[in-house]
Amino acid sequence: MIKTVFFDFDGTLADTAQDLVQAANKQRIRAGLLSLPFESLRGYASQGSPGLLKAALNLSTEDANYPSIKEQFLADYFDCMTDKTVLFEGIAELLDTLELQQISWGIVTNKAENLSFPIFDYLGLTHRSIANICGDTAARPKPYPDPLLLAAQKAQVSPHECIYVGDDERDIIAGKAAGMKTIAVGYGYGPDLKTISQWNADKVVTSPCELWDTINILR
Repeated sequence: MIKTVFFDFDGTLADTAQDLVQAANKQRIRAGLLSLPFESLRGYASQGSPGLLKAALNLSTEDANYPSIKEQFLADYFDCMTDKTVLFEGIAELLDTLELQQISWGIVTNKAENLSFPIFDYLGLTHRSIANICGDTAARPKPYPDPLLLAAQKAQVSPHECIYVGDDERDIIAGKAAGMKTIAVGYGYGPDLKTISQWNADKVVTSPCELWDTINILR
């Protein structure tokens, strides 16, 4: 029986792409380049600094100036990270439904704590969530199972009593490694549905409105 549902954050619970892309484009402007269209960077929003800076500047994590540019990117993101970030349509209703059905829920993200908790607070999620696990909370981030196992421990449930929902392949890898059932979402920042289906998640959904019925099937 499923007792708890854990969610990835960016691209799963919250649409954070506009603020992330804004910060990435600021790095282009600092480099004397023109901003890129939103849609050309949106798909990298779940890949954090490495993915966004690679897409925006063709900057590798091995480049000598990567640390300083990453630091500036994160500072710029911190300044704008609640400008346009919202829950995806249907997510607020889903969380209400889970609580009414006495199913706890939590957040497991690879975003760092200092960037996550201000947004959780802004969206009113922090104290409703049974566990808030970030990229620097556990010993290793996803795709390792460590953060999901820690989340289950904090929620005082067995991993086998949990579902993990995410929009990136590493979410599904981590969920399976932790022994949880998994749902991959196609409305986030991941690839096309054909590619998502190859991740071998237990279920795939194309909109947040499908999540409650899908969770019920897996219960």
